[in-house]
Amino acid sequence: MFSVPDSYLQLDEDEGDLIDLPPEVLSAIDQVLPSNDPLDRPDFDVVDYINQLFPNEQSLSNIDDVISSMTERVRVIDQEIRNVVRGHTNSGQDGKRALEEAQKSIVQLFNKISEIKGRAEQSEQTVKEITRDIKHLDQGKRNLTAAVTTLNHLHMLAGGVDTLQSLICRRQYGEIAMLLEGVMKVLEHFDKYMDIPQIKELADQVHKIRTDLAEQITSDFKEAFSAANSKKAIPSQQLGEACLVVNVLEPKVKRELLRWFVSLQLAEYTHLFGANEESAWLDNIDKRYTWLKRHLIEFEERFGRLFPPEWEVSERIAVEFCQVTRSELSAIMARRVSEMDVKLLLFAIQRTANFETLLSRRFSGVTLQDRRTAAAVAEPAAPKESTNPFGEPEPEPKSTNPFETEEDGAEAKSVPAPPPPEPAPPPSDPFQGLISQCFEQHLNIYIESQDRNLSDLMERFSQELKAKGFPSAAAESSLILPSCADLFMFYKKCMLQCSQLSRGRQLLALTAVFQKHLREYALKILLANLPKQTVSGATGGSSGKTLPIDLKDLSNLSNLRDMATAGFLHNFQNLMKEGEIQRLTRDDLGRVCSILTTAEYCLDTTQQLELKLKEKVEPTLVDRINLGGEQDVFHSVIGNCVQVLVQDLESACDPALVTMTKMSWQNVESVGDQSGYVSIITGQLKTTVPVIRDNLAGSRKYFTQFCVKFANSFIPKFIQHIYKCKPVSTVGAEQLLLDTHSLKTELLDLPSLGSQVQRNAPASYTKIVVKGMTRAEMLLKVVMSPHERPADYVEQYGRLLPESDAAEFQKVLDMKGVRRAEQSQLLDVFRSSRPGGAAAATAPTGSPEHEAGRIHRLEKLIKRRM
Repeated sequence: MFSVPDSYLQLDEDEGDLIDLPPEVLSAIDQVLPSNDPLDRPDFDVVDYINQLFPNEQSLSNIDDVISSMTERVRVIDQEIRNVVRGHTNSGQDGKRALEEAQKSIVQLFNKISEIKGRAEQSEQTVKEITRDIKHLDQGKRNLTAAVTTLNHLHMLAGGVDTLQSLICRRQYGEIAMLLEGVMKVLEHFDKYMDIPQIKELADQVHKIRTDLAEQITSDFKEAFSAANSKKAIPSQQLGEACLVVNVLEPKVKRELLRWFVSLQLAEYTHLFGANEESAWLDNIDKRYTWLKRHLIEFEERFGRLFPPEWEVSERIAVEFCQVTRSELSAIMARRVSEMDVKLLLFAIQRTANFETLLSRRFSGVTLQDRRTAAAVAEPAAPKESTNPFGEPEPEPKSTNPFETEEDGAEAKSVPAPPPPEPAPPPSDPFQGLISQCFEQHLNIYIESQDRNLSDLMERFSQELKAKGFPSAAAESSLILPSCADLFMFYKKCMLQCSQLSRGRQLLALTAVFQKHLREYALKILLANLPKQTVSGATGGSSGKTLPIDLKDLSNLSNLRDMATAGFLHNFQNLMKEGEIQRLTRDDLGRVCSILTTAEYCLDTTQQLELKLKEKVEPTLVDRINLGGEQDVFHSVIGNCVQVLVQDLESACDPALVTMTKMSWQNVESVGDQSGYVSIITGQLKTTVPVIRDNLAGSRKYFTQFCVKFANSFIPKFIQHIYKCKPVSTVGAEQLLLDTHSLKTELLDLPSLGSQVQRNAPASYTKIVVKGMTRAEMLLKVVMSPHERPADYVEQYGRLLPESDAAEFQKVLDMKGVRRAEQSQLLDVFRSSRPGGAAAATAPTGSPEHEAGRIHRLEKLIKRRM
């Protein structure tokens, strides 16, 4: 037996008091101190461990060795624990000792810093005591310097005043100019000393000297340029130096001197062109401008060096000339307005614009800015506009639309337009409108003249159209009437000319004239020339007389949107009903297409015209420019043209449809080739559509519109004529179905009939044809279906025609030739199967086998036919 030490027994007794660590802590310890010893495992089991050491009785012989080994291990562990504990105890003592040393070092450092601070304060105080006297000396030096400077300035001021007084007596203006400028600068230093009597006295003397100089120089100029000496006046050096003195005086002196001198230079002008003089009227306006040109040349030759260049005396004379001329022209035109006509007005405007252009090239316009900003100006300069008088914008690439470019180009032949203005300067022209502004209030003469010119132009267009006729696609590259290009070119010239004179109410008045004649062009030139329909008499044959559409009441309409409601298309349709209408000839079709393409050109160009007018008019008036009504007018003309083409083609197909209704469909014994009426319709389509397509080659969208409108009109009419084919046998319905399919194929190919270039029809058109003709096919299929079993027949009907109603169902029964008694039964079944129309959506599919076989055979026959 072996004995267990008491310490181990005590450990066993205290085992329940061991610390139970959480799993995550044990996992962390295992990562830091990994161990494979079973004793270190958290789930250590003593029994298992002993069983591993002593698996059998024989192994107990080694128990003493195991106990010795365990005891030694315990001892080693105890020693390690003691070492760790002692190490921690020594570390705490070392740390405490280091902390005490650090505190002692901090105290020593604080003491040293305090000592340094005290020494710095002592040094600062010492420096202040040393520099105190130096600062006093510096302040004294500055005061002394200021006193000396002020005394020098005072001496200069007093001496300058005395010198100026003596120089004024001798009129030595050259020396006065330099000295006076220096005295004025010196006097500025004494602004804060004006309460000193001596300084105030000197300042008053300087002010009196400047006043005396102003009066003396003005007197010298007036004496030199007096009425007696004005022709013989010769610029002297003394007067030139006097101008330098004026530059130093108050600006008012310079303004008054220049105003007097400029008025003196224009005295002869105001006398020669006084209001009572014959040369003052507009027909002699060139003489006014010639006088100024000659006078400026003479002035610069004689007095060009007299005045400083920055005075711009020549420009001031020109500006005052413009102001005087504008005032005098305004007054004389107001008195003699009855003598003015458009030629005289445009002559004066153009000559004035050219003169303003010349001035803008010669002068910079700096004095105009001075006149606007100076408070003493008598009359403000004319407001500057953003466009030049008669100025042409930058050229752009040429276009068929005159409003897509501002380049004038060649004037349309024999268009009674006003003479084109000469090129104007760039938009920064300072003299623009300085004189020509006076013509604005009389531009109504120009507007009225353009109104008369446009009326004459419309009459000329009408006569030329009667004489030359409409262009044809075969002979002309374009079907657009040349007259519309001439009209809009005239519009452009008028717009440019008017906008350069007025961007306000006069341009609005011109816009109203444009609107009036756009409507007139649409009415008299386009709509009035649509082909007139020839009506055959009741006895047959064409009488050769035409019944024109009544347009006499249309001239009073404000716009062509009212014209449609006034009865244009109504009259056309009535003519078709009154008798057999002769088809439009090939030339008639070309005429309609020419009117359509011309209206399209006018529509697009009117939109451009509106944009250009909005660019030209003042920003506050932009909202009052609106040509939407005129655009609607041309939309209406285009719509009428398309409708005429559609109705003409429909009328060509009507006889064939009537023939279809008169055929004996109940007696058809077999299904053969397509019927004759289909061939007639196809022939009409092939004859007419290529002509229209060729004429509308440049307006493809309107050709598509024509096709769409024809399909929308013809297909419902075709279905209505199918209803008139009664009674129809099953074989007759099969023949009708074959005809319908053939016609559907022709309609799908309608946009490219007779064309060498095959292209797919527009999707919108194809959808209309497929939907309409499919309904016609479904209608004929229900006619073919047997009706002996009402429920099955109604079921088949609902499947093929889900959107049908009782009225249409009645028509189908009439086509089938069903007796009245049977119709009542079928109608009852139909109505009962569609409560509120819901049965149409839920109708079952399926059909009798014999009917399906018959339709299948018919489809094969159609495929072989195609």
